[in-house]
Amino acid sequence: MRSAPAAGLLPLLLGLRLLLGGGAEAQYSSDLCNWKGSGLTHESHKKDVEQVYLRCSEGSIEWMYPTGALIVNLRPNTSPASYKHLTVCIKPFKDSAGANIYLEKTGELKLLVRDGERSPSKVYCFGYDQGGLFVEATPQQDISRKITGFQYELMSRGIASDLHTVSAPCRPCSDTEVLLAVCTSDFVIRGSIQDVTNEAEEQESVIHVGVNKLYRQKSKVFQLTGESGNWRGQIKTLLECGVRPGDGDFLFTGRMHFGEARLGCAPRFKDFQRMYREAKDKGLNPCEIGPD
Repeated sequence: MRSAPAAGLLPLLLGLRLLLGGGAEAQYSSDLCNWKGSGLTHESHKKDVEQVYLRCSEGSIEWMYPTGALIVNLRPNTSPASYKHLTVCIKPFKDSAGANIYLEKTGELKLLVRDGERSPSKVYCFGYDQGGLFVEATPQQDISRKITGFQYELMSRGIASDLHTVSAPCRPCSDTEVLLAVCTSDFVIRGSIQDVTNEAEEQESVIHVGVNKLYRQKSKVFQLTGESGNWRGQIKTLLECGVRPGDGDFLFTGRMHFGEARLGCAPRFKDFQRMYREAKDKGLNPCEIGPD
């Protein structure tokens, strides 16, 4: 169901097709991943529409003193034929304010994030082919303290569905899913649960992990700490999964999402050893990792 555009948006929409055809001034980011701009560059009597072009798979938008509107064009450095297999996710900054964020396609709008909506850590995802991002400033008496901002990520639809599954998100992984996760995850570690911090407002749990063996990590989430030389890190998961501290080692796998480690499959390590050896004996293990 599409949201009706705000009254102040109608004049902008009337010219949107022309602007997309090349009438709007393009704003290119210096690093092609992140854009930071200001609405103070607009003349007070105009409602300008600026186009922003970004060519990375992740980055951020930060719009200070928002006035008028932004069209955010995400153009990853991949073949255009692969775009239809991509999912776009955005995560508004905690104090983002001053604009509505819409999903726009052929001049029609669907409200994605309403100005003033406070949902800490909430992520909004949509298929790349569902449209682009249209960010419209809302009328303000004082724009001096308003900053609209969000992070964005583009990923394959398979990865996105893993991160945002709505059916049984806390169910244990099957043997096949565990073995595949070992080969494809952004991080794979053997470790124990040192502590769990529950964040009720964000409906998330933070798992504090002591690392016994680091097989792989995409980002430096797990690091050496203190003089003891122990590796530690944090992994986030849904509060409803009810994770608690406990004895024994686990194999933790998962994805990086907006700079945070998100939990994927996490069997007890002894169970992973059994799965791996059984698959290896049958020649069915999808990759080599060394389970000992």
